[in-house]
Amino acid sequence: MTISAEKRLAAHKRIVFKIGSALLVDRKSGLKSDWLNSIADDVAMLRAAGHEVLIVSSGAIALGRGLLGLKSGALKLEESQAAAAAGQIGLSRAYHDALGGHGIRAAQILLTLGDTEERRRYLNARATIETLLKLGAVPIINENDTVATSEIRYGDNDRLAARVATMMTCDLLILLSDIDGLYTAPPALDPDATFIAEVEAITPEIEAMAGDAGTELSRGGMVTKIEAGKIATAGGTTMVITSGKRLHPVRAIAEGGRATWFKASGSPVTSRKKWIAGQLSTSGRLHLDAGAERALLSGKSLLPAGIRQVSGMFNRGDVVSLVNAAGIEIGRGLVAYDSNQAQAICGLKSAEIEARLGFAGRSEMVHRDDLALRPGEGHGDGPGDNTGGETDKR
Repeated sequence: MTISAEKRLAAHKRIVFKIGSALLVDRKSGLKSDWLNSIADDVAMLRAAGHEVLIVSSGAIALGRGLLGLKSGALKLEESQAAAAAGQIGLSRAYHDALGGHGIRAAQILLTLGDTEERRRYLNARATIETLLKLGAVPIINENDTVATSEIRYGDNDRLAARVATMMTCDLLILLSDIDGLYTAPPALDPDATFIAEVEAITPEIEAMAGDAGTELSRGGMVTKIEAGKIATAGGTTMVITSGKRLHPVRAIAEGGRATWFKASGSPVTSRKKWIAGQLSTSGRLHLDAGAERALLSGKSLLPAGIRQVSGMFNRGDVVSLVNAAGIEIGRGLVAYDSNQAQAICGLKSAEIEARLGFAGRSEMVHRDDLALRPGEGHGDGPGDNTGGETDKR
């Protein structure tokens, strides 16, 4: 039985959509306010239906070059960075105003490549965005073009959006494009090109269908969208490519508008846990008490209170073994503290961490989303964040 587009969209709780410069900014008149307001309407619709929403938005350089009077065509690196610095202020204000009309708070997040590739920075970025979502804000995410150079940049916001989707275990990534989906060939060049509604897996044949990238306002194109699809679907995130040229483009998906759906390989959490479980080596061991073991098996996070001993040398974000009182490894996880800090706070309640370390660290030693239990030991996906006899009421 075919699932309706509305039900298909409704099945995804955490949704990120990517907006390109060409959709948001007109090279002559500047910001497309009516279009952005329609996006704000779509965000309000999704949130009213119980979805969490993140937006990866280009547009700072495109806005800034107009504000600074920079000529059309390719910009020098320092000109691009200057344009981004000027344009980011206007872009943030535009989202603040558009979403504010629905009583929704916008929050700006600027990322560089290292923020999703280096473990420590990755955990910090993810924790910040997760907190914003819990507080009801909509993160507006862009690459930090004021400092990024060609050696340390994503290169386009399609790939940035895919990285964000996997980092935040999003269920759905929507790429708003200047085309309504994937065709067997670029339709502007081949009148016989056929639309593809479903992509089960991104094969070399699918990759060969992509054309080249576009306009001076956008680095992206179908090639980068397929690359984004490979990142997203491998991480358990379903991806959709659809036209962003119309007003209310996300609502149009729910109403059956043309779009290409790329199937994910598993769920975001499952894919993440498979990666953790599949690491060939670990950097250290956390020895748990019986209460912590029971809590982990019921799907909760590991707090310092449930740890009896720490062994090995590791850095925050490394994979560590979780060992029960009998010395058996029951799982693995990404640790939230360096080994010397973990040693200092093992056995402590969360409220005691700041006094011991001198700063307010994470409540969890290993968050349940960063935990993979051995087969047959439990699921690790359950509700709550309690371990070791301590109740965390956040």
